[in-house]
Amino acid sequence: MRGLGKTRRTSSKGFTRRLLTAGVCAAAFAAAITVPAQAHEPSGHGPSGGKPSHGKPHGQPRWELKDSGTDARFRGLSAVSRNTAWLAGSAGTVLRTTDGGASWRNVSPPGAAELEFRDVEAFDSRRAVVLAIGEGEASRVLRTEDGGATWTESFRNTDAKAFYDCMTFFDRRHGLAMSDPVDGRFRILSTSDGGRSWKVLPAAGMPAAQQGEAGFAASGQCLVGSGPRDVWLATGGAPRARVLHSADRGLTWTATDTPVPAGDPARGVFALAFRDRTHGIAVGGDYRADQASPEAAAVSGDGGRTWAPATTPPPAYRSGVAWLPHSRTSALAVGPTGTDLTTDSGRTWRTLDTGSYDTVDCTSDLACWASGEKGRVARLAR
Repeated sequence: MRGLGKTRRTSSKGFTRRLLTAGVCAAAFAAAITVPAQAHEPSGHGPSGGKPSHGKPHGQPRWELKDSGTDARFRGLSAVSRNTAWLAGSAGTVLRTTDGGASWRNVSPPGAAELEFRDVEAFDSRRAVVLAIGEGEASRVLRTEDGGATWTESFRNTDAKAFYDCMTFFDRRHGLAMSDPVDGRFRILSTSDGGRSWKVLPAAGMPAAQQGEAGFAASGQCLVGSGPRDVWLATGGAPRARVLHSADRGLTWTATDTPVPAGDPARGVFALAFRDRTHGIAVGGDYRADQASPEAAAVSGDGGRTWAPATTPPPAYRSGVAWLPHSRTSALAVGPTGTDLTTDSGRTWRTLDTGSYDTVDCTSDLACWASGEKGRVARLAR
């Protein structure tokens, strides 16, 4: 979907937590997050400040801000581990850390200042793929194999009707990117060589789009996968907010309505997270700050075939969502007005923090990262 403002809407990722001692499970960590909702801005520091929040009892989990050294807006985030993460954002900016956010290296592609990066998928500290959004040739994919020292453009959109929003990878070789509808159907781009080359998949297996329907390039989470073949696509801007599912890496799709409000170009499902091929969470709402976002979250227990509204949803629009590592019931949702936690698979949410983030991502070594406006990036600490 055409982005927030003049560029397309984005999706999101990231919370971090410290490695837990042996025998302490992810559920125990989630249960420890019981602090009341409050802002976590360090006193006397702006949103890109790198000091931990004040006024928190020792040992309680909290967002720990990291100094990115830039004021770019990072809607693209890929957390590799508790030490390594990649950020992709406005003005063609790409950053990488390998020391847990203590320092960030600017590895932006040369000549990319006019591009809007909204998604990044990293395989390790050296290999990553970034997606630029926009009309026509503004939509591009670039790849690095040397930690951002050099970049190769592997795809440039030449169809003026296409506008790419998000991408996802099933493994180090196979991935997809999605565009808003072209000739009445969402367009899917596919790679089988780690992003070195791409091809447009046939449209025959894609259901017809609704009038005005599109994706939101708000956090890199409008297209997400789980396992080797399953992938889901989130939509908005139309009479009904839908989730489309494919079980064959994007060749054929089915569409399901969600209870997340739509009916306006600014409303719909902005982000998805699936912890396996069955259990999913959708978040979204209305991204305009002066508009309420009731029923801004929904859950599925059958692979996205049906969706139920959260009984206690987040209090406002949320653009990113991620399951806590190795947890079957706990997840985080982020947005411009705060961070929320669920410990019952998305049915009820409570606010942990009122700082602004666009996207959130967690890793298998029990770390979560978040990023957003004004260079803001954080890792969860306790």
